Amino acid sequence: MPNTRPMTQRVELATVMDRLAVDELVTAYAVAVDDGDWAAYRELFTPDGRADYRSAGGIEGDVDGVAAWLAESLGLFSMRQHLIVNRRVRFGVLEQDAGDTARVGADYVNPMRLAGQGNEDHGGAPDFVCGGRYSFGLLRTHDGWRLREVVVEEKWRRLPTP
Repeated sequence: MPNTRPMTQRVELATVMDRLAVDELVTAYAVAVDDGDWAAYRELFTPDGRADYRSAGGIEGDVDGVAAWLAESLGLFSMRQHLIVNRRVRFGVLEQDAGDTARVGADYVNPMRLAGQGNEDHGGAPDFVCGGRYSFGLLRTHDGWRLREVVVEEKWRRLPTP
């Protein structure tokens, strides 16, 4: 019986490397949104990438339209911090090549501070907090892993007190 151990180790190493790259992409997504870096946000997506924020009161559309909407909507907040946790990664198959696609489900908590409320210093508490679940659809491209789809499922929110 032939020894298949080295091949198994290579496959496992490739899977670990893909998981790290996928994790980095999801983190880059959160940082781009929190920092309002809409050029970086756009670069995370495939050319046909789409995002759906309707469950959080937003829009669904192509990456350029959604990035413009996010820039306007999130401009109301002087502080944003997406905490994306409990990431579940599943790799798929595209055109008979294992690992070309991935699905990531992840929970999020998103505290934000309204701009112009007199709490602009770093000591002010968030005014608005929401949470829910992301569903990310990813595709391996020549430039690495990219987002093809982002769907937000907001499950709860706490609004500012009057």
